Amino acid sequence: MNGPEIQLCVAPELRLFVPPERRQGATLLATDGSSTLGHVVESLGVPLTEAGRLLVDGRDVAVSHIPSAGESVEVLGVERPQQVPGAPLRFLLDVHLGTLARRLRLLGVDASYENEDIGDPALATLSAQEKRVLLSRDRGLLRRREIWAGAYVYSDKPADQLRDVLERFAPVLAPWTRCTACNGRLTAADKDAVQDRLEQGTERTYDVFAQCLECRRVYWRGAHHARLEAIVDDAVREFGGAPA
Repeated sequence: MNGPEIQLCVAPELRLFVPPERRQGATLLATDGSSTLGHVVESLGVPLTEAGRLLVDGRDVAVSHIPSAGESVEVLGVERPQQVPGAPLRFLLDVHLGTLARRLRLLGVDASYENEDIGDPALATLSAQEKRVLLSRDRGLLRRREIWAGAYVYSDKPADQLRDVLERFAPVLAPWTRCTACNGRLTAADKDAVQDRLEQGTERTYDVFAQCLECRRVYWRGAHHARLEAIVDDAVREFGGAPA
């Protein structure tokens, strides 16, 4: 680009997206004189899902702003908790975030998950059709125009991923109310009604059961319950909600 030069500075939390030479503060950037500020920001590697307020010479502007020579541009990160207007807060996770999906469901958060790679266009379309916030570590996917809303998952560690999503979006927590396998709602189940789905040892040892209304999977407080309970307790203690 050989057009108007601007001074550009991105927030510290966004600097992992930009080239190393632009991570130390304000730097000069030549624009083409016709591209929008949103396009300029994305061309540097920052998904617009991660950009909050855009400031030009200290004033808020829209992503459609056309930069002029000499302007000082600041790209801020999204405010937390992030508001997602227009629909109930629901999520869609790509194929690489299965553990995060199960942990969100464990906390009663509506989290749809594609366990097969259906492709970026299909995921983006599904986000728009169902009005779900698309969670992904794929920057290219988050740049697709058709997604309804999206967010980059910064960590590759499930515990940190969960904490980041809960802090960023502050969803209402209702632990033990969703099926971790299919995202359906759980309901209390009578032992006799689910007896044919239980192993003999389980039938002898446990008396309290829940069942998914969608896939009919049966749940009880088995060998892994203590580990799951620790995840729930930590989330409720830090982000609110009521353990069941």
